[in-house]
Amino acid sequence: MAQGGKKLLLNDSLYTRVFYASETIMPKHISAIVVFVLILILGFASPVEAATPRSTWVVNEIYQYNHPFAFQLPQELATKMQKMTAKDGFFTFYRGTAHIFYRDIQTLPSSGFVNSSTSAVWLEGDMHLQNLGAIRDSKDNNVFDTTDFDEGYLGSYVWDLRRMAVSILLVAKKNGLNSTDAEDVVRNFLDAYFNKMNDFKGSNDELSYRLESSNTNGVVKDLIQKASEKSRSKFLKKYTVLNNSNNRLFKTTSKLQPVSSSTYSDIAGAMSSYIASIPISKRYKDSYYILKDIRLKLGSGVGSLGKYRYYLLIEGPSSATDNDRILEMKQEGSSSVAIAVPGLLPSSVYENQEGARVTITTKAMSSNLDPLVGYTTVSSIPFMVREKSPYQVDFDYKLLTSKSKFMDAMGYAGKVVAKNHAISDRDYDAAIIPVSVDKEVTDIVSGNKAVFKDEIFNFAVDYATQVEYDYTSFVDAYKQGVKLY
Repeated sequence: MAQGGKKLLLNDSLYTRVFYASETIMPKHISAIVVFVLILILGFASPVEAATPRSTWVVNEIYQYNHPFAFQLPQELATKMQKMTAKDGFFTFYRGTAHIFYRDIQTLPSSGFVNSSTSAVWLEGDMHLQNLGAIRDSKDNNVFDTTDFDEGYLGSYVWDLRRMAVSILLVAKKNGLNSTDAEDVVRNFLDAYFNKMNDFKGSNDELSYRLESSNTNGVVKDLIQKASEKSRSKFLKKYTVLNNSNNRLFKTTSKLQPVSSSTYSDIAGAMSSYIASIPISKRYKDSYYILKDIRLKLGSGVGSLGKYRYYLLIEGPSSATDNDRILEMKQEGSSSVAIAVPGLLPSSVYENQEGARVTITTKAMSSNLDPLVGYTTVSSIPFMVREKSPYQVDFDYKLLTSKSKFMDAMGYAGKVVAKNHAISDRDYDAAIIPVSVDKEVTDIVSGNKAVFKDEIFNFAVDYATQVEYDYTSFVDAYKQGVKLY
């Protein structure tokens, strides 16, 4: 993974096992030829780059990515750096550095299972365990699905699989699984993805597919059940209060801060463009969007820390105080995926507005979309807007305390990613993606499924090692007081 020369990574991957097995029975120069021939015959991608310490490069990448936001919310960037230094924090560090992943994707070998049709599909862009969760869709179904699309962009479908596979290995290590069990979990995730894509091929089943309590079990079923037990009244009570005039307003806490009068005015003025971004067929009457209060939300997430995030309290369907809605307004920058493939998604598709890009990705990859999803611009800063759902429950990877729990949960994760890719192809907008991605992926992988899984798994093993090196470099720099933003 070093910036520069490439070599085989001699770790416990399939490449290594083949190399060492051949080396024990024949001279080194012959065993190397055997490895090369097997790679050609079996269809492996080019040898991966070796994981290696690269401290200066990593620290510079983190600084360059975060520095543009240092002037607006430096305290949030301080929180981000602190979160990423947590003990055994490989996974949290990984969450906060998608930009490094796609910087590496620029130079790492491409997959042997990608063609022209599958190299430009809609990606969630930052697939990892904590971008999954239980939510209630607009048809009141409680489902297990993707919950964040900030990095949404076009790219190779395997990038979502690679990024999720790496996160599985990092979390498995954090949760104490051995390497053999972790490998089985990754392979189960990939099996579930491919099998579901194969199910979707030749049908429109992906358009109605959802994971709910009736077709899940274990940790995922429990998560969906928790979402079904939530209520709007409890949610509003958590974030808001009724004043002496019986008007609902936000609480002020360390995580919910008042905004200046000028910021309030700017956001209020941007509401009209937000409403206009919602299709007329999904738009409510104007009174629904009456703005009642605003707070700056601090401390949420990892990768987005340093960017503005506001909570907006609006009237909702009536003047009653028990059905107010809370909107989340998130500042958006360019997608990290675009680092690897700049310009692959034409800016004209999203009006050169990054909030619109996230909105379009959310629409493309979601079933029964939240009708409050939209975008706007405040003081030249692009924002994506959606409802802060009372019914969302984030995925808690700490519950994956055994192999069986992990296997079940990541099987469902594979199905979610397959659904994301399948519904966002020509089913969403043939002008952007003119092919059936489920058919293309199934056709290119069929007959070579074992090799496909080997390729993704080997990448994940090698890249998880690189993440650990990078994390160590980052923590050392943090402790030494190196400027990171």
